[in-house]
Amino acid sequence: MKHLEPREAHAFLAAHPQAVLIDCRSEMEYFFVGHPTGAHHVAWNDGPDWEINPRFVGQVKKVASMNRPVVLICRSGQRSLDAGLALEKAGFTEVYNVRDGFEGPLDENHHRGTRAGWRKDGLPWEQM
Repeated sequence: MKHLEPREAHAFLAAHPQAVLIDCRSEMEYFFVGHPTGAHHVAWNDGPDWEINPRFVGQVKKVASMNRPVVLICRSGQRSLDAGLALEKAGFTEVYNVRDGFEGPLDENHHRGTRAGWRKDGLPWEQM
């Protein structure tokens, strides 16, 4: 798995139109916090029990197929890392993890979005 900073991921997606951006956060995060423009939502885990989605790999195959680059993003880069490892184990060969994710790490006040991440970098995003 390769790792990209948010701006690198945005540039990669622009240069590789066959690549697919998968937002693997929960449904609530995707819809209410916002998500990168053009991202497909496939939750790695979701509430209320937060168990790993047993259909994750199959759902990604439906969106991306195994022959296209897959760029994964989550809140901070950890869930997307775990999701990427699962995709690689399933045979995906071109998987990218967006470091710092959509909202980035916690700051000194325990808030996200102030230090790093897709949204902090001013990259295109939308909210439902």
